[in-house]
Amino acid sequence: MPNPVLDNIEAIADELRAAAEEGEALGRLPDDMAKRLKQAGIIRLLQRKKYNGYEAHPREFAETVMKTASIYGSAGWVGGIVGVHPWQLAFADPKVQEEILGEDTDTWQASPYMPAGVAVPADGGFVLNGRWQFSSGTDHCDWIFLGAMLGGQDGQPLMPPHSMHVILPRSDYEIIDGSWDVVGLRGTGSKDIVVKDAFVPAYRVMDADKVIDGSAAREYGVTETLYKMPWSTIFPLGITSATIGICEGVLAAGVEYQRNRVGATGTLVKDDPYVLHALSDSASEIDAARQQLLSNVDRVWDKVDRGEEIDFATRAQIRRDQARAAWRAVRAADEIFDRAGGNALRMDNPLQRFWRDAHAGLHHAIHVTSTTYHAAALASLNVEVPQGPLRVMI
Repeated sequence: MPNPVLDNIEAIADELRAAAEEGEALGRLPDDMAKRLKQAGIIRLLQRKKYNGYEAHPREFAETVMKTASIYGSAGWVGGIVGVHPWQLAFADPKVQEEILGEDTDTWQASPYMPAGVAVPADGGFVLNGRWQFSSGTDHCDWIFLGAMLGGQDGQPLMPPHSMHVILPRSDYEIIDGSWDVVGLRGTGSKDIVVKDAFVPAYRVMDADKVIDGSAAREYGVTETLYKMPWSTIFPLGITSATIGICEGVLAAGVEYQRNRVGATGTLVKDDPYVLHALSDSASEIDAARQQLLSNVDRVWDKVDRGEEIDFATRAQIRRDQARAAWRAVRAADEIFDRAGGNALRMDNPLQRFWRDAHAGLHHAIHVTSTTYHAAALASLNVEVPQGPLRVMI
């Protein structure tokens, strides 16, 4: 299917590639790179048409993020994460949608959703306090989604816990410079966020349970297939697409580097059957990761479009495959990097940056396999999966 945003990304590939070193040094995307990404439209792929968005099929979003990440990992990562937020905004209160996108449809929104803050009820809303880590692309965003726990008047989370997503303008939170000093994905600028006694009107607060189970969209009368997709399918999509795209970058850089390289035995690598075998094996694994992620998204889309309910077992299987796809791609990337010799370690060789970024991507919580695999296996055995950690992010 035509994807003009993917075409736009391919058109600026050289600029993205050239800006990668500056992003590494800055610890965030350079302003010009962010501007070019904004013009390319990657963040508007899942945005409502009402606000100049594309309302694209999630496959198009994933393919565009993969392509961007294969050129410069951090740019793809920011595109994948920040690009999901307009999707969730589509089923928030219309008033906050208008506040964010009414004047400028290219306004970016950051996150994270980890409930690292406490929201205490106040007249007309909540008072929020907390500190959050890993807000990717945050320097280029003017609003933010933050996870929070409902608290009592003592400022402590109530029990049983109740999670919320709160939406704040840039004036209500502080970005902590210097909080993102890492070995991979350096250009994402995934800095800490601090909020102190910010008042959040009730219409800027979303019930996290209703976001995840889809009832938030139904309450606001959202009918488009895109916005009825499960949160556990769409939210991880950008992150895993970026990780697989980075591994595609490892493959491309590895092939280019090996093209005329002479190995330690004095033999051209292209005459070394062992390295060639590894290249082919890894290329097939990375492609398998891509295809599995995309085919699962297609399958969920088709079911939602037909009006079918996506049950827990299906959601768990999708999450299992999504996490597995990331691990499969990164392990394949390791095989490429491990056979590239000592000069692949040099900082002026882009292969090492892709390799570092791939491993950093695997550290995202959405790629933790333990509880996801556990839940998927139980569900496949028709065992009722208990409430609690096994159901988180599924």
